[in-house]
Amino acid sequence: MISININYCKGCELCLRQGNYVIEDDVQKIINERVDIMLKSRLKFTIITGAILGLVCIIGAGIRMGFVGNMIYLFALWYNRLLMGILIGLTDPLPKMKAIFRGALLGLLVSLAFYLSTGFSDIVTFLVGIVYGVIIAFVAMKYDKEL
Repeated sequence: MISININYCKGCELCLRQGNYVIEDDVQKIINERVDIMLKSRLKFTIITGAILGLVCIIGAGIRMGFVGNMIYLFALWYNRLLMGILIGLTDPLPKMKAIFRGALLGLLVSLAFYLSTGFSDIVTFLVGIVYGVIIAFVAMKYDKEL
């Protein structure tokens, strides 16, 4: 039988201010194990997927707008997709339809940030970001099944 020691929070908020727990129990160990597993697996796959989809975006936007003179824009677009991969990778696994919906929602929100910052200049990039959110969520979901 596994024994886990979890004590009640004292409400002192030292963990928030100093970044370490003052209560002597197994919570920190459990959190560290969870983060370690995620960083070794799901998060890596979603980051890689976001980076690859970002390259696809660079090619598409470069063809539509031209590569010359748009390097900062194109890099920001790639970075936006990378952040989308990180954000989706940090979420907890969900059942299929909920995961797909959350991927679309997070894709919308992350892409909206880029779309707003560009003065609404590229609707295609915004809409594709929603689809990319679904793709990244699907990759994460497929990897979750392998755990």
